[in-house]
Amino acid sequence: MARGDNGCEATRRAWLDEAVRRIEADFNRSADTHLIHLPLPRYPGIDLYLKDESSHPTGSLKHRLARSLFLYALCNAWIGPGTTVIEASSGSTAVSEAYFARMLGLRFIAVVPASTAAPKLDAIRFHGGEIHAVDDPRTVYDVAHRLAAETGGHYLDQFTYAERATDWRGNNNIAESIFAQMAEERYPTPSWIVCGAGTGGTSATIGRFLRYRRHATRLCVADPEHSIFHRHFADRGETVLPEGCCSCIEGIGRPRVEPSFVPSVIDRMIPVADADSIGAMRALSRRLGRNVGGSTGTNLWACLRIVEEMAARGERGSIVTLLCDGGDRYACTYYQDAWLAERGIGWIDADGATTAALAG
Repeated sequence: MARGDNGCEATRRAWLDEAVRRIEADFNRSADTHLIHLPLPRYPGIDLYLKDESSHPTGSLKHRLARSLFLYALCNAWIGPGTTVIEASSGSTAVSEAYFARMLGLRFIAVVPASTAAPKLDAIRFHGGEIHAVDDPRTVYDVAHRLAAETGGHYLDQFTYAERATDWRGNNNIAESIFAQMAEERYPTPSWIVCGAGTGGTSATIGRFLRYRRHATRLCVADPEHSIFHRHFADRGETVLPEGCCSCIEGIGRPRVEPSFVPSVIDRMIPVADADSIGAMRALSRRLGRNVGGSTGTNLWACLRIVEEMAARGERGSIVTLLCDGGDRYACTYYQDAWLAERGIGWIDADGATTAALAG
């Protein structure tokens, strides 16, 4: 499009205005996600809460990110009518992005590892997205770049833009929502907020918000044991995992330090073994009466470690963590004992320990 063609420019601007309006209208129709109080009878002075992000229209925390990424790309004029949109994803972000792409009438291609849970792939297709699977998860970035070049499309690149696409000062980001919902609780300012890191966008948003609003709350990131993030946080030396070292917990943890990961706003990181994540996930699912995903188990395990430390010091207070997505997407993986046994994940002991902590 020639810059001097005012008619084409006006048409493009009108399309962008309508695209932003549709996304904002969708947000305006949506209620906030629930904050669930999870009583801990064994620890009467400590309150634990779950921010239930599974209730978004696309079923996960990544709905917030996808909305922000689309608005960021639209307002930078990187997406226009007819643009093919591409993303590299382990699944949930692509599900949410497919939803927004269909809303705008755009073609969407998700570049995903071949090991991605089948229900996630089905959800991407349900929202009109296409799947481009790769055998080596480390190649998703390069393949996404190549597809964008081949189609003349736009690579959303969540791993680069997640930390800047969301307004960390407020504008109903997840941190602002948590504090608004905590206002009438016994300990309204949480001692800790615990989340995972996939892109690093959520932890960057929460960490910056805490400093901007001058809250005493500290931020802990729960990270799979076989992830580079907690290793990089510890000494800032490692930036890439050794080949063959990987976690089975989808959505969090990465083999390389992503551009959106901001360690300076994080107060603490807790590495969590896959077995502990799965055990905590299973125990919490029974407690809630509905299944949750593996990353929620990772968060919960880290929370219970902090709870025990606070109790040992005689501290009182509240902890908020994220229920990232529902367990239906993992029915053929995390909730299949045979699948876990094939991978040598002995989750039963961890399940028993978490069940005891939750039951008191």
